[in-house]
Amino acid sequence: MSLHQQIRAEIEQHIFSGDWPPGHRIPFEHELTALYGCSRMTVNKVLTELAKSGLIERRRKAGSFVTRPHSQAVVIDIHDIKAEVSSRGLPYHFELTKRSRRRALSADRKRLDVGISDQVLDIECRHFAGGRPFCLESRLINLSVVPEAADETFDDAPPGTWLMRQVPWTEAEHRIRAVGADARAAAALDLPEGTACLVIDRHTWRAEQPVTAVSLIYPGDAHELVARFTPSQT
Repeated sequence: MSLHQQIRAEIEQHIFSGDWPPGHRIPFEHELTALYGCSRMTVNKVLTELAKSGLIERRRKAGSFVTRPHSQAVVIDIHDIKAEVSSRGLPYHFELTKRSRRRALSADRKRLDVGISDQVLDIECRHFAGGRPFCLESRLINLSVVPEAADETFDDAPPGTWLMRQVPWTEAEHRIRAVGADARAAAALDLPEGTACLVIDRHTWRAEQPVTAVSLIYPGDAHELVARFTPSQT
C-alpha cells in the first residue's frame, strides 16, 4: 500500500468508525504532513479525493470537516437503501429493532387498508452508512398477501430488499413530507430533537392487494429527491 493509500484509508477508518462524526474538523494539511512525513501535495490529493467522494467538506481557511452521508432518490422509483449507501462508497449494515406479528389494529387498518381479521408484521429497522445512522424505517407487511414474511428473520437482507425479491409489486404510491425529529427518530438517527427530517411514506400493491406500508425517515440535510419529466400534452 502506498503512503497516499495509507493516509486515505486511515482517515476513512476514523470517519466510518464514528471516531470523527459529522462536523468534526480533521487535522489541517500541515498537521497531516507532519504526522505522515510526506509532502503537502500528497495530503492535498488525499483530501481532494475524500471531498469528491462526499466524505468531507473543504472550507476555505477553516479546514476540512466530516460530512453526513448524502443521497439522492428518484421520486417515481422504489430504491434500495443498501444500494443507496453502497453507491456512495460507504459500508452498509442494518439493525432490526422491532419485529412484531399481530392482528391488525385500527391504526394499522387505516395505514395499510387491511381487514379487521388480517395479520400484519410490524417492523422497525435502522440503516447505517459508514457506521452512522442513515435512515429509520417503520414498516407494516400484510401477511395475507405475503405469508412467508411471518417466518422471515431478515438476518441476511433488510425488509425492503427482501420484499422486492419476493413479491413483485404492480402499483406504488409515494407521499413526501418534512417533519421535525421527535424523540424516537432523534434517538434512532443520533440527531437533536426537532432536527428537520425528510419522510417518504410509501404504499405498494400487488394486483390491487396492499403489500406493505413503510415510512422512511432521513436527516433533512442528507437526502434529496429527484424527478425528471417532460411537458404534458394538453
